[in-house]
Amino acid sequence: MPDDASQRHRHAQRAGDTTMLSAPLRNMLDGIGERAATCFAVVMPDGSRFPVGEGAPVFTITFHTEAALFATATRGHIGLMEAYFGQEVDVEGDFGAGLAAGMASGFDRQAGALNGIENNLHEFRHSNRNPAQAKANARAHYGLGTGFYRLWLDDPLMMYTCGYWPEGTRSLEEAQRHKIDHVARKILLKPEDRFIDIGCGFGGFMFRAQETIGATGVGLNTTTEQVEWLRDEIARRGLEGSLQVREADFRDVDAQYDKVVSIGTLEHAGRDQLPEVIQAHAQFLKPGGLGILHFIGHVGRFETELFIRKHVFPGGWIPSLADVIVEMERRGLEVLDIENLRRHYAPTLDAWAERFEQQWPAIQALDPQRFDERFRRLWRTYLMGCAEMFRSPAGYTHLFQIVFSKGNASSGYPMSRGHLYGPER
Repeated sequence: MPDDASQRHRHAQRAGDTTMLSAPLRNMLDGIGERAATCFAVVMPDGSRFPVGEGAPVFTITFHTEAALFATATRGHIGLMEAYFGQEVDVEGDFGAGLAAGMASGFDRQAGALNGIENNLHEFRHSNRNPAQAKANARAHYGLGTGFYRLWLDDPLMMYTCGYWPEGTRSLEEAQRHKIDHVARKILLKPEDRFIDIGCGFGGFMFRAQETIGATGVGLNTTTEQVEWLRDEIARRGLEGSLQVREADFRDVDAQYDKVVSIGTLEHAGRDQLPEVIQAHAQFLKPGGLGILHFIGHVGRFETELFIRKHVFPGGWIPSLADVIVEMERRGLEVLDIENLRRHYAPTLDAWAERFEQQWPAIQALDPQRFDERFRRLWRTYLMGCAEMFRSPAGYTHLFQIVFSKGNASSGYPMSRGHLYGPER
């Protein structure tokens, strides 16, 4: 504990630097600093400076307008972030540390009633219950163009989902190849199998599965821009006899397949559509077949973050692991294995964020009006913030892989995990 003299000196210093700082805001900032154990500084619209914690600040938040202060005071982290997107707030120093401090202090959970009301209003406007709205929601994010995603995803697979980083993994490219191979081993994918890749993105799983195993498959995707690019790429590679892509809603079942692959799709089912989307996964699978659900899920039932739903993934919803398992049981799917890859998402997002920052001039050159400063600030908050969320020791958001069979698995399924990690790998 500091002595009385040092306390008086610190308070006197603050009093001289923060004449415009209200007592509630000063108390809020002190509380964030204490809970996060992080030193930072806040600069007010009049230029006065408020240090939080002892030592050199790791980051500095500068408020340029009184409106930004009011938004932060009334709407918490949402108000602060939206002021940052609009350049009413700047952050200097370690931006990731600032996001981590907000989470560690619980600032991201002190949103108040206004954000809850807005989250419900967002669901009313953007629910995935309607397939046409679900398509519009998907295109809002995934329809930004192959040129945009190619600049910062892995090359050439462009996998926009969590990588797999076993010890010794040296790059994002390796991590994404590891992930695809890990999934293929889990479902015992064989050359004679015909699979469906639900929410296939840019076809990374499809291309690698065909190249390394010889399996054939169909990609299902509701984003027109990705479907058009993928069809052209399949044709360019001369793989029309092995791979196809359908532009359709994830609930639109056309046939049954030997294997079902669902990587990063379940989060887009929507708040109330989990039962019908799980049902569709079951209907896509032949009796006795194997499938995998790779998805972001909560441990416990929580609201999905308003920032993600409003600014990044409209209509998206993160389900609880428990609810997913219950729906799988109801649809006759036996859970064979569950793996939690939460820790693998942070390095994946770190790599994306680093490449996004490095490639920003090239991204902006693609379309300066679309990829403007607001877009840059929003996306770096999204990528870095999600990295800190998955890194947080107190987080409840995880990344699960569930291996399942339609009906009870036959005696042909391995009795151990040796096929994943043993010499036969």
